[in-house]
Amino acid sequence: MTHKDEQWEKEIRKGPIASSPFTEDHKRNVLQQVELIKKSEEGNKRYRSEDSSMSSKPLRPKIDNASHKRRTRRGPLVAGTGALVIAAGLFLWIWDGGQLAKPVIEQVYPTAALKLSDDLNTNLLTDKMKRNVATTMRDDLGKQLKITKVEDLPVSGRIYVEAGKEAEKEYAQIWLDATTGNLREVQMRAEMQPSQLEHRYLRQVSSLLQSIGSAPTLKPASVQRYVSMKQGESEPVSYTTLALENETGYGEIVWQQDKAVSITGELRPDQISQTALEDAKKAIEALSGKANLDLVRASRSKDDELGKDTVFFGFENNYFVQMTEGKKGLGYTVGDANYYEQQEIGNIEEMEAYHEKIFNIDESLLREKVEPIVQKIFNIDFDAYKLHRNAEQLGIVTFELESSTDVFQVEYREDGRIKMITRGEL
Repeated sequence: MTHKDEQWEKEIRKGPIASSPFTEDHKRNVLQQVELIKKSEEGNKRYRSEDSSMSSKPLRPKIDNASHKRRTRRGPLVAGTGALVIAAGLFLWIWDGGQLAKPVIEQVYPTAALKLSDDLNTNLLTDKMKRNVATTMRDDLGKQLKITKVEDLPVSGRIYVEAGKEAEKEYAQIWLDATTGNLREVQMRAEMQPSQLEHRYLRQVSSLLQSIGSAPTLKPASVQRYVSMKQGESEPVSYTTLALENETGYGEIVWQQDKAVSITGELRPDQISQTALEDAKKAIEALSGKANLDLVRASRSKDDELGKDTVFFGFENNYFVQMTEGKKGLGYTVGDANYYEQQEIGNIEEMEAYHEKIFNIDESLLREKVEPIVQKIFNIDFDAYKLHRNAEQLGIVTFELESSTDVFQVEYREDGRIKMITRGEL
């Protein structure tokens, strides 16, 4: 290496990343990026052109005019400062709340981060299209997937971009306006390790769990992200799902963009309503005939999008009770998860016979099984409720109180044994 190359290596070991290891792979990547910029045709013009095009991209935040002008004027100066500044700058990272996030090269020159398969017809993509694809993957999906297909759709006036494979967990479809280069539709999904999740999400986990009465001891286990933008929408909407777990339980947090819309977690013992727990035990005894079953799990799920707040009690021998407060009112479910094994059916004739038997189950048999359970839990006169069958929901019937919204949904086996009873919001 020349003396100049040694100097830029010294420079990148200064500042906020001084403690980060700088390996030969890092060095090789930096040099490749420097070479890419050097060989780019009219590199300065393209940089200024792409920078000025940011204001025309509909889904990106607005740019302050003054700062934009300052960047534009500074363009030629940056281009002429030499390999020392370029190499050191390429290696620097943008910090997200103290977490290393994205290299500056991807921030300033996002199309450099595009991953392209061989033999792609990239001539169909304008610079603006490339930038929109790169920034959408970077900002909304959180990672760059390798582009595997570029196709012209002249009838609809679109350019279609596909990344990854449909059968895989990471996949993206992006439709661009062939004239303007703007996004028209987007469907993307990806997975990442919890350590790769942006810090703005991770730093919320503890306080969000505490907000529903859950112990903040659950640890991030996996991350999935789904991004969607339909025709007529102005920008993509992302959903990030973080699965949480520890030795004894699990949880989940879902964000829409940066706002948490659903939180699930194990309840701390001091957050369990003893009144609700006693009611749940009585319901289990009514369903199973077994008293004083031990509680093995208590959790809460608060979903702002669905407008539901649910408490779940799981007991030994796979019995459970779920209580829900929602937009439609209160919901109450008692169930036996032991009855959820698959029915073994040998052929089509046996399947048809089974379906006919379970659909045409005798009403008096069902009432004989359901009525004592309902009376013990809710203390009502069940004779006033009318049975309704649904051919599309085999093994499920409803009992409705005429001229009322009071409904029971009953799930049963072919011999009349009850799997689950739900009253109210489903």
